[in-house]
Amino acid sequence: MDRLKAQASKNRVAAKVLRSRGKDAAAKQMENRAEELESGRVTDCTDAVSGLISWAFRR
Repeated sequence: MDRLKAQASKNRVAAKVLRSRGKDAAAKQMENRAEELESGRVTDCTDAVSGLISWAFRR
């Protein structure tokens, strides 16, 4: 969950930069993605995928 919150924070910073450059549509997309990440609707599967890949290479 910490990875998701960290990414949401990075998305908000990126949205501010995009907005300052006049790219409002892209900034809105970044803000929407940050909201999704913070809402809990997104599942972090990084560890599970990493484990599967490690298991596959050991075979």
